Amino acid sequence: MREQDPKERIKNFNEVPYGYSEEEAVREASRCLGCKSAPCVKGCPAEIDIPVFINAIKEKRFKDAIGVIKNTNNLPAVCGRVCPQEDQCEKTCVLSKTGDPINIGSLERFAADLEYRNSVSKGKSKVDEKMIGKKVAVIGAGPAGLTAAADLAKMGHVVTIFEALHKPGGVLIYGIPEFRLPKEIVRKEIDAIRALGIEIKLNYVIGKIKTIEDLRNDGFKAFFIATGAGLPYFLGIEGENLNGVYSANEFLTRVNLMKAYKFPEYDTPINTGKKVVVIGAGNVAMDSARCALRLGAEKVCIVYRRTEAEMPARIDEIHHAKEEGIEFHLLTSPIKIIGTREGQVEKMLCLKNRLGEPDESGRRRPVSIEASDFEMEADTIVVAVGNGSNPLLLDTIKGLDLSPKGNIAADGDGRTSIEDIFSGGDIVTGSATVIAAMGAGKQSARAIDKYLKT
Repeated sequence: MREQDPKERIKNFNEVPYGYSEEEAVREASRCLGCKSAPCVKGCPAEIDIPVFINAIKEKRFKDAIGVIKNTNNLPAVCGRVCPQEDQCEKTCVLSKTGDPINIGSLERFAADLEYRNSVSKGKSKVDEKMIGKKVAVIGAGPAGLTAAADLAKMGHVVTIFEALHKPGGVLIYGIPEFRLPKEIVRKEIDAIRALGIEIKLNYVIGKIKTIEDLRNDGFKAFFIATGAGLPYFLGIEGENLNGVYSANEFLTRVNLMKAYKFPEYDTPINTGKKVVVIGAGNVAMDSARCALRLGAEKVCIVYRRTEAEMPARIDEIHHAKEEGIEFHLLTSPIKIIGTREGQVEKMLCLKNRLGEPDESGRRRPVSIEASDFEMEADTIVVAVGNGSNPLLLDTIKGLDLSPKGNIAADGDGRTSIEDIFSGGDIVTGSATVIAAMGAGKQSARAIDKYLKT
């Protein structure tokens, strides 16, 4: 796909890929074999009938294409941009065995974007009071919550989403940068979900303003908890409390939700200084590093304790980061952050590693090399090593079983230890992908509907 030149895009927050033209989309769709077995569908957590929507694009029936997608996916423009298709639908594409698989994600994005360009908002859909089902509370307006809410509304239930932040979208709005996922796209997708008759209450912290028991007293018959994994992890090393050390959550929230990249239009600056170090190698780490570059840093480094082969980030994100000049210090572990007398980050002490035997993740364990310590200069350090569950809500729910890591214990359909409470997404699995959270939302919506009808 055509995209911005790296030398230009590091100066702005505009979306990097331009998206397919109509001619390019039809040409790409024409490569699809239309397999009857449709292995690509089996690799799609959103359960999209991929061959049918691609065939519609091939025949230039673009309205039919987006109609097929939206039968099961309420966030197609989002998924077309951030879903790791290379590990899911495209991985199972028959063409991947002999060459390049169909670029399914880009075709999905094309169909969704075309609809948004050509459509006019119809406002909020009205719910027929005689046809409505039972009241369901969805806690969290991220990808899992939005998906479950939309599916439940389509099933006829009255759904209210309670969101703690002042904008809905969860990680889509506060965690993923504008150059990967424009906020206007997220807003349009959420407006379409609202139009199903769903109410979204913002700045509403369940566990503080109201408890689950309060909501039961308000008439809600089932609950879907999708609060994500918003509690940042740190390394537990000396110096993490110095000025200039950010969790990736805070760093990206300031950039995305609070628009630090538009300072002084928005009064939430981030002074990155000249040298930025990002610890970690997932998508969040790549996002943080690429944001730092656009905010004016002259040198940005990724520090990761394993090799590139073990990096959890998407291949595209690693590729884009390299294109933009971000440095990678691999087989490197931070052991101490050193500051000035004024308490400002100045440098970081690290050790070099070698890879040992595989650990519980299946990846080879990093083993420190004796006497290999060295220092890296840094004005800003961003810690992007994962997140856990925020206990604010969970501590108020008696009888809710949690995993050893503090996540909600739920089965494949989102059922928890409490009959009327279901859960899915990162609050159950820990930090994962947007599409995995959406898949969990779909599974739970079906289970909730079944529960409410028994």
